Amino acid sequence: MNTIVKHRRTLLAGVAGMSALTLMLAACSGSSSDGSSEGSGDGASNLNFLAINENETIPTTLTTLSENECKAQNEAQPLKISTQAQSTLDQQLQLLAGQGALPQVFISANAPTLNAQLAEQGSLQDVGEALDTLGISDDILPAATSVIENLYDGQQLVLPTELNIEGIWYNKQLLADNGIEVPTTWDELVDAFATLKAAGVQPVSQAGKGGDGWGVTRWVGNYIARDLGPDALKAVRDGEAKLTDPEYVAAADAIADLGANGYFGDSPTSIDYSTALNTFLTGGSGFIYMGSWAVSAFNDPEQNKIGEDNIGFMQFPEVTGGAGSADQMPANVGTALAISAKGFADDTATQDWVRCIADNYGTVALRDSGQVTGFAVTGDVEVSPLSQLVQDQIAAVDTSILWFEAYFSAEATTTSQNDGGLLASGQLSGEDFMTQVQSNLD
Repeated sequence: MNTIVKHRRTLLAGVAGMSALTLMLAACSGSSSDGSSEGSGDGASNLNFLAINENETIPTTLTTLSENECKAQNEAQPLKISTQAQSTLDQQLQLLAGQGALPQVFISANAPTLNAQLAEQGSLQDVGEALDTLGISDDILPAATSVIENLYDGQQLVLPTELNIEGIWYNKQLLADNGIEVPTTWDELVDAFATLKAAGVQPVSQAGKGGDGWGVTRWVGNYIARDLGPDALKAVRDGEAKLTDPEYVAAADAIADLGANGYFGDSPTSIDYSTALNTFLTGGSGFIYMGSWAVSAFNDPEQNKIGEDNIGFMQFPEVTGGAGSADQMPANVGTALAISAKGFADDTATQDWVRCIADNYGTVALRDSGQVTGFAVTGDVEVSPLSQLVQDQIAAVDTSILWFEAYFSAEATTTSQNDGGLLASGQLSGEDFMTQVQSNLD
């Protein structure tokens, strides 16, 4: 184990220019929560938190806080957790916001544009203003603040429960057994896939079922960034380019080709996030594209059967002749927390909870789950080698890039992520995929 010490200082000065936020994940089913906010200001009601099925780290960390560091806050206002499938989260948040019934704390929307809309409507609390009000702005690392503000035009709308890098993780032993050096270019990566496939090993484990197709669309977005440069998707947002332009279609075609060759497995449209991760961690595939939020699973011996020492990380490789660089790292603040404006303004007990979360979340998440967050950490915390690897990688980042759907509307995001699995299975051409997504942007 490695020991790191951070005394409320900037975690990574080198990433102050990051401009990404998450996204990430997706699945199915409905909510088990009515999402109603019961805050009354007297501390007698619950602190309602709407979680998602696909992320266990956040509710686990909040539960730990309720039993220890935030015990007093929990006695005044007991934590009550309900869950929602990520694929239906945005729809549920829109419904609750329309009813004036958002819970005090909840997982922020998949689409950043929806978070911005909720804030504009007065439903979502500006977290930056809340932290200023409570006098605890220093609890958020400047790097994380920069990521959020760059995405939300200067506003700090969410709490960063993660500070992630994204890239390709690989099984060291499988690569060694098949004589594969860690790829540094796209052509080398495709050759590695072909070698594994010929040896009877699934090259890539990637979810493609329903909304879990976000893992596939990450490949599209990163290929675009490597080929056309880090601002290529911003050009689409600004109307200077379209996803249906030939150079953008070429990126989707490159991923469709992987699917047509079976490199994502026999039936990626039937694979959800948990299954894809399990396939990699049980030695069933050579590679997986994933964010560093998965390190908590990598550190769990009950999930990780190939061993921590057997997992390596590589940056998304360069495309020959492309305008982008492998040094430009996909980065985000993960599955973030949002606060309802009504819940925060009307309830001093909720404000006490927000203060306690900001003060302690980063330390507990790192200590118990190996999760690198955007919160400051106090004291000495032992971390696993993989968690240290993440911190080292983040420290080396000079330029970060956005994920594929970062600037998309909620509708376009849903279309993209639902169609990702079809792209990975070779059932959808790059042109058809881009046409369908662009139609939601026009």
